Amino acid sequence: MSLPKKLLSLAAPVALLALGGCATGFPAQVSRFQQMPAPQGQSFVIESADPAERGGLEFSQYAALVRQHLIAQGYSEASSRDAATLVVSLDYGVDEGRQQIIERPGFGRPFGYGYGLGYGRFGYRPYYSRFGYYGRRSPFYFGWDDPFWGIGYDDIDVYTVYNSFLDLDIRRAGDGQKVFEGTAKARSRTDDLRTLVPNLVEAMFTGFPGNNGEQVKITVPPPARQR
Repeated sequence: MSLPKKLLSLAAPVALLALGGCATGFPAQVSRFQQMPAPQGQSFVIESADPAERGGLEFSQYAALVRQHLIAQGYSEASSRDAATLVVSLDYGVDEGRQQIIERPGFGRPFGYGYGLGYGRFGYRPYYSRFGYYGRRSPFYFGWDDPFWGIGYDDIDVYTVYNSFLDLDIRRAGDGQKVFEGTAKARSRTDDLRTLVPNLVEAMFTGFPGNNGEQVKITVPPPARQR
């Protein structure tokens, strides 16, 4: 599946990752389909789903994390693809992000008042737009001509939300039959793959291989603070 389709296929929204070092953990949504054999001497090789990434230094860094988890599960790394009984395909990515606006009403504006303000009886809701500019001057923000522009607001938060994913597929080397299909997805306020991919890998292997057909929400704990 292409990157745009993969990222547009995100299901229910996942809680946002904080910018400040993931202080509250990394929330991810993980789906898994599996018929994994119990570890009985099987060996594996890891390949990038994108041929252009194969042999790349960045991919090698993330593949090393997957390797560690598979070895911890009881599988062993093969010396070559020909010697492997399992072929592991790894793919990952993050989109370009889109800005989100949250308006918090203050005095002078009752809940449920219209004019495209983005809040109702529950207090506020996020605003999304496919247009490139967001802010008080944008006609897609308050509406084309809001006579109450700037009245009754305590706070307006504007930030960028990124959708990221990690795919992990495992096939039998002999006949190409899939024994594992997994996808981990997250919404975050960072697009740094060096932060996202390790957390997505950790989420993927939490409870690995999981139940066939399951979709679970997993929060990866933040790194322990060094004293």
